[in-house]
Amino acid sequence: MASEQRCSWCGNDPQYVSYHDHVWGRPVKDSQELFAKLCLDGQQAGLSWITILRKQKNYEEAFADFDPEAIVRFTEEDVERLLQNPGIVRNRLKVQSIIKNARGYLTLRDQGIEFSHFLWNFVGGKPIVNHLESMQQAPTSTDVSDAMSKALKKAGFTFVGTTIVYAFMQAVGMVNDHMTFCPQHRECAELAAKFSL
Repeated sequence: MASEQRCSWCGNDPQYVSYHDHVWGRPVKDSQELFAKLCLDGQQAGLSWITILRKQKNYEEAFADFDPEAIVRFTEEDVERLLQNPGIVRNRLKVQSIIKNARGYLTLRDQGIEFSHFLWNFVGGKPIVNHLESMQQAPTSTDVSDAMSKALKKAGFTFVGTTIVYAFMQAVGMVNDHMTFCPQHRECAELAAKFSL
């Protein structure tokens, strides 16, 4: 695929291009995968997504493959150890946010709420397929991301502001914000048509 056919945001970086072509905008149903992606998007705050993408494997190793059951057992000693890990963003609030988010995830589960359903209910259980012709048309937040952000904060999650949440929604296919000229728009729209919780 020629770069001019893709959404321009991924540029020519091979890792970013692969992420654009095979991950971004494809609907994700698995609760733990959604949890991992939400946590990673929170790590992006104030940084570019490519910075976190390049560190994703380090995060998976550092945070027990984003298993909430394992993460909630992390102690203050674990936090201090993680803050010495050069493979992740060494920001105390961001490290602690993943632990808080794991608690929020498990609290919802203990209330009988499946994380996947909790999130997908904000878009009616089906991906929203947008038809954007330029990056300028892509929003950075919507009423839906506002509502999801508010509900996540109420459930105990942190680093889930509306802009982070909208970026998360784009990444996990809750909205298809590929440009209409991008071949991935059609592929993601076809996946959206088949998607069900």
